Amino acid sequence: MRYALAFAASLLAGGAHAACSPDRVDFRGPHGTSQFSVEVALTPAQRERGLMDRSAMPATSGMLFVYQVPEHAYFWMKDTLIPLDMIFVDATGTVARVQANAVPQDLSIIDGGDGVAAVVEVNGGVARARGIEPGAQMRTPYLPQATALWPCSSP
Repeated sequence: MRYALAFAASLLAGGAHAACSPDRVDFRGPHGTSQFSVEVALTPAQRERGLMDRSAMPATSGMLFVYQVPEHAYFWMKDTLIPLDMIFVDATGTVARVQANAVPQDLSIIDGGDGVAAVVEVNGGVARARGIEPGAQMRTPYLPQATALWPCSSP
């Protein structure tokens, strides 16, 4: 936990991150830009808990799952009560895959693929409605800014 907090603090230090907020993610693509207020899951325990047992979530909210090192990410919907879109993002901030409308309480494995640096969960149907699809870019201070295609220092 200390490492995760130190890692997050180091990413947020300095003026280069002024365009980002630790409790928000931004997406851009042909559709324009979208913003979501997010809760952040940095630790394995936080990622395991996710959005379980919640009966609702505001339309412009979500959860950001952060991996210290990109990995093969797997999710399921056990104990999750609302349909979710899962947006899988690589270390450059590029959306690699979107799992639309994951079914509440389904035990099927959702395979996000290799090289996942972050995942954003939003209400089911929101990604499509906002045009968030593979190739779109995400901005957050939790991604490595040196390799981000849309770094926090960019408007």
